[in-house]
Amino acid sequence: MNRPASVEDLSCSLHPQEPAASTVQGRPRVRILAAMNSLSWLPFRQAGFSVADQVLSVGGMFLVNVALARTQSKEEYGIFALSYSVFTFLSGIHNAAILETYTVYGSGRYQKHFPSYASLLWRTSILWGLGLTVALALFWRVLAWAVPGMASITFLGMAITCGVLLTAAFIRRTFYIRRRSDLAAKFSAIFFFSCLILLWTSIRTGILNGFFAFVIVSLAWIFAASLVLKELPRTESEQSFAELEPVYWSEHWKYSRWVLVTAFVFQLTTQGYLWLAAAFLSVKEVGNLRAMYNVVLPADQLFTAMSLLVLPVMCSRYTTQKMAGLLGIWKTYCLGWSLISLSFAFFVYTFGRQLMHLLYGGRFDDVAGLVCTLAFLPVIIGIGHTINGALKAAEKPNLVFYAYVFSGGTTFAIGIPLVIHLGLRGAVYGMLISGAAYTAALGVGLYSILISGKLQVAPDVTAT
Repeated sequence: MNRPASVEDLSCSLHPQEPAASTVQGRPRVRILAAMNSLSWLPFRQAGFSVADQVLSVGGMFLVNVALARTQSKEEYGIFALSYSVFTFLSGIHNAAILETYTVYGSGRYQKHFPSYASLLWRTSILWGLGLTVALALFWRVLAWAVPGMASITFLGMAITCGVLLTAAFIRRTFYIRRRSDLAAKFSAIFFFSCLILLWTSIRTGILNGFFAFVIVSLAWIFAASLVLKELPRTESEQSFAELEPVYWSEHWKYSRWVLVTAFVFQLTTQGYLWLAAAFLSVKEVGNLRAMYNVVLPADQLFTAMSLLVLPVMCSRYTTQKMAGLLGIWKTYCLGWSLISLSFAFFVYTFGRQLMHLLYGGRFDDVAGLVCTLAFLPVIIGIGHTINGALKAAEKPNLVFYAYVFSGGTTFAIGIPLVIHLGLRGAVYGMLISGAAYTAALGVGLYSILISGKLQVAPDVTAT
């Protein structure tokens, strides 16, 4: 495994320095300019791989969604959307319990011992996935015995494949902590084209349904992992991380406990409206809402690509320069995302109806007008996500939790009445309002820690 980039490496890649005078005198001018050029383009190269990785990793499931929406009834697609929302919830728990602390600590305080650290978390993640798969499969079996009508075959597909999907997420996150977004892009490219072949085969043979949708995605990730096997974390390392950090799990828990409770409430900001639609409207309306959300999903995935690249950088910067260094990155991050998301919102607002018709062959034209309103969700919630990343890098997950609690409370206080009285339109309005509440609460949290002086704001003159 390649060593993770050090803070000095990172600083060079983000802010290339002028060559020393002795270097200028001892090397040809052409070689110096070529080296500087290479360093200048490194962040853009990494960003390109990150975007490609996100497009390809999500693209497979996106195509599966579109294929199901075009070939299945709205009710059947609604059941798939609900089953996938359960997986999204479980993925959030996995992220909270393992991935987020792994990212923050692996990029920051434990970067010098990353191989040993990755080995420990790799084994933990695999055990987590296996345990979850067994528990969900048993739950489905009991449900099929007790209430046969509630035991969907689509849910069974999610149950037996969720461990594979979570393991794939861990592998991709490891590549980003190692600053190897090129490996993440390679891994996702193999997955995407494998998924494409399996999806085409299932459509041609007429076996595509919610169950096989999950199986197809799982098999594609397994095949992709088999081709990058030598890059996966080693199960054994030269020195046990438990020996290096005997109290590690208590430190892990100090951070992850806040992220874990956050995972139970963050669903209410967006995913919760799928559950509200199922409870107060119908499974058909769940399918309608998911179909609209698929159109704005590319912006959400682009943000995820950016965050996977930026969060490790922010963690390293905070480790060496505290809030003074972190704020500069966050401001650039927030401004860049605002420009991107506003451009995306304008595009969807202008062409949203046509996109819905093109994607679903006219099956969702009756709700296509609402996607123009939903187009502004990535703008509203994305700004909050940039603040979220800054607070995580500063190891303040409690403030992120408070923001999600406020947003979840907004969903109950305002979202439920909107869904009941306005139906699907109310769900769209509710998502926007809950997203705005989330962003506002995070902004207040960031402002409060700066004003209170709990974190270092003044530049650290001793930082290098």
